[in-house]
This record gives sequence, structure tokens and C-alpha cells, in this order.
Amino acid sequence: MTQPSGAPAGEEPAPAEPEQQALFAWPESAPASAAAQPFRDSPQARRMLDVREVYAEPAALDSPRGRQIMARLPGARVTEVDSHWRIPSLHGNDGNIARWVRVKTETLVLGVKHQLATRPNGRSADWIAPGPSNGCAMACVYCYVPRRKGFANPITLFTNIEAIVAHVRRHVRAQGPKPEPNQCDPHAWVYDIGENGDCSVDALICDNTTDLIAAFRTLPTAKASFATKFVNPDLLALDPQGRTRVRFSVMPPDDARLLDIRTSPVTERIAAAADFLDAGYEVHFNLSPVVLRPGWQRDWADLFTHLDDVLPTRVKEQAAAEIIMLTHNQSLHEVNLGWHPRAEDVLWQPEAQETKRSQNGALNVRYEREVKRQALSRLQRLLEENAPWMRVRYAF
Repeated sequence: MTQPSGAPAGEEPAPAEPEQQALFAWPESAPASAAAQPFRDSPQARRMLDVREVYAEPAALDSPRGRQIMARLPGARVTEVDSHWRIPSLHGNDGNIARWVRVKTETLVLGVKHQLATRPNGRSADWIAPGPSNGCAMACVYCYVPRRKGFANPITLFTNIEAIVAHVRRHVRAQGPKPEPNQCDPHAWVYDIGENGDCSVDALICDNTTDLIAAFRTLPTAKASFATKFVNPDLLALDPQGRTRVRFSVMPPDDARLLDIRTSPVTERIAAAADFLDAGYEVHFNLSPVVLRPGWQRDWADLFTHLDDVLPTRVKEQAAAEIIMLTHNQSLHEVNLGWHPRAEDVLWQPEAQETKRSQNGALNVRYEREVKRQALSRLQRLLEENAPWMRVRYAF
């Protein structure tokens, strides 16, 4: 089924410049009339997601969440597909490489998540919950998600959110109380709810993130956790009551401008920490990914000094960090060369990297063992010198 598109026929916008876009250039004081407007209806949000084309499984379109999403996209062209994983014109079309950012902006996929499974993790979280999405409207060039998707990686939203929430509730209750502290959390079972997407961006277009945060609010033995590179003020109204951990991913601003395409600037992510803490979230930081290039130690030290200077005491007292060194991938390297080759000048360093077989069987590259060991040791010393209050939960 195909519906008319809201885009002018034959019009081809100019290619997007692969530099981080400034999404938050509004004045410090907004007019009172704008105060009640949800952020997801703002011009800034529409710069992130201006959906004109939807690929959807019929069951996803027919679901309550699917109908909610489509009600927000009255002009979008809809194409029904058998599977959200197998869309030849999207994932199988190498011509989409040159349209990498445009596809992320204008295309949305709706599907049903059939395999609901929670699997153990033990690193960042105790458990990886079945995620409400796969893919993202942002375009971080090192992202692992598009490695499995071919030549385009827009957001896929799963519309059977009721089944996902019910599964998570059952799993949490089956665990009972956490028997002993670990690096994930001293008291609660931690469930990562955004492994393959960004929950802050998902919230621009549907209530999946809202529903999951509400579910964990009623689960006293567990907490949700998700990493984000996007500051969505709408999340401040969700009242998580300490049962959701937000992990703001940060890196030196020069790295972010090159590598974190379409994300909130690093200074905005850091500045949002106190607001999210005051709104009832636990706030941690992901120092991720650590990219080794000339000057990296100086720039990370400057970032840690900035954290120490601007974060209030209440944020520091509960903060913890994950350190994640860059892992890259041959196929993603080749895709990136087609739309943002400058990023590969720092990401692809064969003389310092070795191959690594991931848990899902993919052949990736990471820094050679001794290079990685020395870099992690140096980074942790820089953290101790410049932000000694930052506890490291996990380093990889």
C-alpha cells in the first residue's frame, strides 16, 4: 500500500554537510506562550526528524502505538513491508550511502518485535532488555547498530510496546531482590532498555520511552538504564522516581564535532545533568568512545576539568562513569568512506588495531591489546587528577 507523499515531487534537497549540527540555538529565555509546547513539537525537534516516508509491517500499522505514531505523520508516504529487517530499497540499496543523513531524517520503519528475550550482561547493566527500537536519527560514525543493516540505518520503532513492558515486568519479578552489590548497581537489578537505539530520540515520535520509564517506577528491585547523546527536555516530566539511570555519553568536543553527527553538543549534555537529576533520574556518564589520535590525552584532561568545573556537588556525589574504547568494523568503515571519509582518518588505524570477533559473530577491529591497556591506564589517571570524584563502574 502506498499513500501520497507530502514531499514535492522530484525535489532533491542538497546533500547534508557531515558536520555536527547545532540543534539547540534558541535564546536562553523563551516567551511564556512557548512554555507549554512539548519539545518534540518544536522546530529543533523537526530538524532531527522530518519523517516523509514510512516502511511498516501491517501489524505494526494496525496496533495502537502504530496508529499513534501515524497520527503524528499525516503527510508521510507509507509502504507496507513483510519484515522490518528486509527492505531492499532501504537496507539493500548502496545508493543510500550518499543519503545517509537524509534517510535518517526523513525515513521511519515500524515493526513488531517478535522475539522478546532478556539476556544477561554484567558489564554496563545486569540485563539487556528487549529494546523498543533499533537504529537512530543521529549519525555517530562509529555506531555498531548499522553494521547489521546494510546501507541505511534510520529508526525502527517497535509498536508492540505492551508486550515488551509485560515481558520486562515478568523478568524483574522472577529475579526477586538483588542478592549482593556488583559493578552495575549496589541494590537494584539494572536493565538496559536502549541497547540498539537512543531512547531520548525515540521520545520525539512516540511514547515507548515514557511507557518503559513508567513501568520501572513501579519495580522497586530494578531500574532502567539507557545511554544518550541527545538532550530531550520532554523527559524531565516523566517522573522516574530514581528508577531510571540516564548515561550521558561524552567525549572531547573536537571529537564530537567530527564523529557525533546530529547529536546535542557535549557541553549541552553535561549542562543537562543537574536538570535530569533534579527531575528524578540517576545520572551517570559514558566516556565513550575513546578515540586515540594526536592530542587525545590533552583533550580528555580538558573535558574532565570542564566536568569538575561545571557540575554541581549533588551530581558529583552520585555520578559514575563507564569507559569504552573505540571498536570499529570493516564494513562500517567502507560505508563511512562513502559519506564522511574525514572521520575515518581517526577511526581507521590499522597499525594500532587488531581484529576481534564479537559476541554476535561479527569481525570487528579494536586497539591492539597493549595499546588499549596503556590508553585505559592513562585515561584513568587523567580522571583521578582532574575529576577525582568520578567513580569508574566499568572500563572496556
